[in-house]
Amino acid sequence: MYYAEPIARLIEELTKLPGIGPKTAQRLAFHILNLDRAAVESLARTMVEAREKVKYCSICCNLTDRDPCKICDDDSRDHSTICVVQEPRDVVAMEKTREYHGVYHVLHGALNPMEGVGIDDIRVKELIARLGDGKVQEVILCTNPNTEGETTAMYIARYIKPLGVKVTRIARGLPMGGDLEYADEVTLAKALEGRREI
Repeated sequence: MYYAEPIARLIEELTKLPGIGPKTAQRLAFHILNLDRAAVESLARTMVEAREKVKYCSICCNLTDRDPCKICDDDSRDHSTICVVQEPRDVVAMEKTREYHGVYHVLHGALNPMEGVGIDDIRVKELIARLGDGKVQEVILCTNPNTEGETTAMYIARYIKPLGVKVTRIARGLPMGGDLEYADEVTLAKALEGRREI
């Protein structure tokens, strides 16, 4: 035991956070110990408050402090278009583009049979329920361009198409500033497939 027990417990708790290894947890623990008491109490209160006040929007399943969330409650947005994303942070990424003006649906994951994540573990049923009133004209599938994301997109598309709703997928290909020589074959193939006239 290199540290006093309270420090060791703090480090152990911090390593439970995603992306935080033992060395980072140690740095964070010592940073917290060097803060004044008011700052530590404020940090603790903020974490507890966020955990208590943040909930899921009853419409789009995004994280929010009010129900419905600000996006679902905004009449200036196009409610006939739903952008389906995997995680709440994906909504933030889409909003930062300032190009999308529809509403969202957050799945909270992607299909992954190897890890036991099935259709009942993500919010697909809630998405299908939103399509029942006939107001939605297009569903844009913005799941990640990996095996799990592609599988999820294909499954959702197969489920939605018979409902008469247009289903689209975000384009995939080369990033701006990327070099052809460093792109893998799948990325190049998708970029070629998604070409458009200029």
